[in-house]
Amino acid sequence: MTASEEDRTVRRRAPGMSPEQRRAMIIQTAIPLIAEYGAAVTTAKIARAAGIGEGTIFRVFADKDELLQACVAEALSPEHAVRELDAIDVSQPLPTRLAEAAEALQAHMSRMGAIIGSLGHRGGKHPGTVRGAGRDESTARIRAALVELLEPDRAALRLPPERIAALFFGLLFIQPRTDDEPDLTAQELVEVFLHGALSGGAG
Repeated sequence: MTASEEDRTVRRRAPGMSPEQRRAMIIQTAIPLIAEYGAAVTTAKIARAAGIGEGTIFRVFADKDELLQACVAEALSPEHAVRELDAIDVSQPLPTRLAEAAEALQAHMSRMGAIIGSLGHRGGKHPGTVRGAGRDESTARIRAALVELLEPDRAALRLPPERIAALFFGLLFIQPRTDDEPDLTAQELVEVFLHGALSGGAG
């Protein structure tokens, strides 16, 4: 068998991606490019970055607009954030757990902001369902994951974990940002959330 024949045999035997897998791979490749170039990104550029032919994109997406909408939906999906929250070790102290949760959710919000901002998503509207999760369900899933992180300390909390999770989630979204001051770190945010604005020495 010649080298070229052997190569063709290997290619034939290599398992190909399913349409769903290829679609997911294209979306993951496209998201950072959309964040950088916005709607001006070309399908040719996305195809090059993915190491595929441009025609392959249109075998799983009807057109570029459908691809862009799929990327927005993926950026807004809670799946990645929920997985990261579920992976946090609940045997750690509560401040550590919440700091890791804050970092995961800040990254999630950054992904959302980068995509929506780059595409100028009108009105910031949620583009329909996201793997079965609309905006309300997405929020509920993230809050439920936060409740699980708080549950070990239920007895020490002033309010039920469900209320604390809602407050913490809300704080992350309304954290004030100014051009002349850096964002609070996850650790700073958690310290203020758990202990209030006064320092330990204040009377």
